[in-house]
Amino acid sequence: MMRKQQTFSRGLSDKVRKSKAAPEIQKNPFEVKINRKKFDVLGRKSKHDVGLPGVSRSRAIQKRKETLLKEFRLKDKNNKFIDRRFGEYDSKLTPEEKILQRFTLERQRTQDRKDLYNLNEEEELTHYGQSLAEMEKMTDVIDSDSDSEEKGLLSAELTATHFGGGGGLLRKKSAGDDEEEHKPRSRQELIEELIIKSKQEKRERQTQKEEAQELTEKLDQDWRSIQNLLAHKTPKAERKDETDKPKLDQYDMMVRELGFEMKAQPSEKLKSAEELAREERHRLQTLEADRLKRMMGDAEEEAGQTNTHISADDMNDGFMLDGDDRKTLAYKDGKWNIEGEEEEKEEEDGDDEGGEEDEDEEGGEEEEEDDGDDAEGQEEEEEDEDDEGHCDLQSDEGSEDEDGQSTEEEQVCAEEPPAVIEEQKKAVQEAARAELPYTFPAPESYSDLKQLLQDHESEQQCVILDRTLKCHHPSLAAGNKAKLQKLFGFLLEYVGDLATQNPPDLKTVSALIPQICGLCQMFPEAACKAVQTLLSDSGHSMEETLEVKGRAPMPDLDMLVLLKIAALLFPSSDFRHPVMTPAFLYISQALTRCAVVSLEDVCKGLILCCLALDFVSLSQRIFPELLNFLLGLLHLSVSDKHNTGYTVVSPFRRQGKNCDLLVLKDPSVSHSWNRKPISLQTAHRVTAQSPVERDHFRLSLIDSCLDLVKRCTSLYKDLPSYAHIFHPIRALLLKHLPVEGYPAPLQDLHREILDAIPEKPSQHAPLVFKKKKPIPLKLFTPKIVQILDYGKKRGNTKEEKERERLKHKYKREFKGALREIRKDTRFLAHEKLNDVMSRDAERKRKVKELYGSLATQEGEWKALKRKNRK
Repeated sequence: MMRKQQTFSRGLSDKVRKSKAAPEIQKNPFEVKINRKKFDVLGRKSKHDVGLPGVSRSRAIQKRKETLLKEFRLKDKNNKFIDRRFGEYDSKLTPEEKILQRFTLERQRTQDRKDLYNLNEEEELTHYGQSLAEMEKMTDVIDSDSDSEEKGLLSAELTATHFGGGGGLLRKKSAGDDEEEHKPRSRQELIEELIIKSKQEKRERQTQKEEAQELTEKLDQDWRSIQNLLAHKTPKAERKDETDKPKLDQYDMMVRELGFEMKAQPSEKLKSAEELAREERHRLQTLEADRLKRMMGDAEEEAGQTNTHISADDMNDGFMLDGDDRKTLAYKDGKWNIEGEEEEKEEEDGDDEGGEEDEDEEGGEEEEEDDGDDAEGQEEEEEDEDDEGHCDLQSDEGSEDEDGQSTEEEQVCAEEPPAVIEEQKKAVQEAARAELPYTFPAPESYSDLKQLLQDHESEQQCVILDRTLKCHHPSLAAGNKAKLQKLFGFLLEYVGDLATQNPPDLKTVSALIPQICGLCQMFPEAACKAVQTLLSDSGHSMEETLEVKGRAPMPDLDMLVLLKIAALLFPSSDFRHPVMTPAFLYISQALTRCAVVSLEDVCKGLILCCLALDFVSLSQRIFPELLNFLLGLLHLSVSDKHNTGYTVVSPFRRQGKNCDLLVLKDPSVSHSWNRKPISLQTAHRVTAQSPVERDHFRLSLIDSCLDLVKRCTSLYKDLPSYAHIFHPIRALLLKHLPVEGYPAPLQDLHREILDAIPEKPSQHAPLVFKKKKPIPLKLFTPKIVQILDYGKKRGNTKEEKERERLKHKYKREFKGALREIRKDTRFLAHEKLNDVMSRDAERKRKVKELYGSLATQEGEWKALKRKNRK
């Protein structure tokens, strides 16, 4: 028997050996359940080969006692304590922060409770923690810190008020008091009288103090005046003999120099963008009002009335101690000008009304949104110009006032006839009319902008736009942002019109680009949408033309200018960009779909190639349309188009009409050709008429084309496929281009390009598919078949298999849940039965105790009764 027990204990798992009930299990093998297997699998480890039903049952019962039984005992019980203190369970708050927050909440709660029935919504004013309302009811008590001489003493009135009037001998009676005895005054009247007396005493003390201070200052001044007379000066000879002052060391001299050095002066406060815009707007409005006055002829009258005498010692710093408001007497048209006062009054009334209107306008414009960036750079550029003009105007107006002392000029002015004065007045008015206004309304449509800018030079147009931006800055009013956003689109449209004129006004276009850049910086989203709209409209119109006619013309100069402006406004090196990516697509569409039928089209194509090269100069992105177009342009200069070693793609053809646009009619003109840049105006119309001039223009186009090819070779030289990409261009330049008849600069370019492109491209085997699929080798790997965990119930598809698996899992979990619920119910029923049995046993015990006590009492009573009988 002992031998069998030892053998059985060896077969137990580690879980059973390590459990607390291991000794009992070893002694009692009936507590162990061995899970038999139908067959053993080599290498498989089983965790449930031996089960412990007794141990598992006791653990489950103990777990239910700790969880389910406690919940059952606490069922329908409401005596649970919940700690609702602020931040008690918040681990992020420190104890000090918790105490501070609790104290704040407690104070707020008491304050809310105190103000619950307070109908007065006004705030209570306090002074040093005391209510002003309470302080007004009390008198001005003389405290110990007052400046009175009688410190710490109480006045008789204060004593009488607060200590019951001091009846009997304490109160002094006068003749007037007998009559007032029969008229007792109220406490409020006494307090008011006391307040008045205390204030009067305080005022008297202040007056005495000021008089004493004035006397002290006067005495100090008198002492300073006689101090010099009392000073005793000894002769220099005696002074030298008395004491010889020691010479200062270098350190002492440096210390004194540092003490007398100039201290750093505080700089002015930096102004915000809104303040700068408001000041600039105010300055322009002032200048415009001054110009309008000069235009109407009112400036001279005001200048004549404001002539004042200037002293020789005047520093002309604008400082006046007392203004001289006296009216000067004038003699005009043989009469004394006595009505000047009435005219000035009328002018002042009008100025006041205008000032009020300006203030109203400024007040209304102060409420605004500060969106976008501030164009401070552009404003500062034009400030100098405006200031110079304004200073000139002021110098012209005030030139006569500078020498106010000279009587000669006054005599000359007085002797001038009225006709000369009228002519001068008209000249000033004409000059004011010829001046540009300082304030402009924001254009609401493109026609308004065109009417505002036309008939002006490019510099004046820039000044007009700058002043319009300053007068309608986004920080000045709420609607200015929308106005300036519209202005950006109008400017792009205006630039397009300037570029399509005959001849195009490119000078004005280049002058307006800074204003366009400034608006783009202020409103980038609106600028992005405007350029996107123009690019999409142009692309759609090109597609419609291709569908109708089969070919589309090259873009006009306005679109070329727009692409250049887009490259200046937005970054072209981004991988994706909401504006530059459509611009890339538009250029590639134009280079592949637009036909080249004239020299103007060749010039437009070269401009597009320059723009494309600028776009990819930083990112070094490959642009195949650019290289194909340059190859096609070089193909137009080849006279013999048979047996070429390259392929020409759309929009060029190998042979046909317009394939000899760049072939020279007279090769001898190359000796008289001089290199000069191609003007953008030639994209609109080629001005060359004679055959020699047209051949010169062809040579200039070929020169630009070769220069672009050279730039492309330096840009793409690091690409692995560099030689393959430029192989067609090398073949054309080496074998077919008639470079012998070209000038020397073109031959040098030709030689540099050929030196940059390698002769033989690197040998790389092209990637191609094999004709036949390779036969795989026979492998001895077993075929793996998926075996599901729910037996033979398998579905056909993957979804059905997953559905069956989930159904099987659901049934298994459902059965387990039912099993646990039954066990919980059985456990609760057992506990309820134990409670009932314990209560019954307790009741039986108590009943038995009662019966016992009653029986004892009955016995004692019977014994007492028997005793009494005896």
